[in-house]
Amino acid sequence: SDNSIKLIKGDERPIENQVLRINNLSNVNEVDAIIVFSEETPLKLIEIINPNILFKGSDYKKKELIGSDFILKNGGKVELIDILDGYSTTNIIKNSSI
Repeated sequence: SDNSIKLIKGDERPIENQVLRINNLSNVNEVDAIIVFSEETPLKLIEIINPNILFKGSDYKKKELIGSDFILKNGGKVELIDILDGYSTTNIIKNSSI
């Protein structure tokens, strides 16, 4: 949720609201479901759903991934995936402030 991002990244974030982010994700064929959460991390949600694979952008390291220990202990996998060009809000912010 927008609230969750604000908790992690500050009051100036997100730069794209959750409706836009949901819309963008819903256009990805491989996405089966989108769940918005308001907590600072998705750990509770990960523990409830117990997915087979936890995906995160390749800018993260496996040791930093919330829920990765839980997933691995339950026989799942953690996959780091490439960030699509033009979808990194951190890069959008960096490029706009130059």
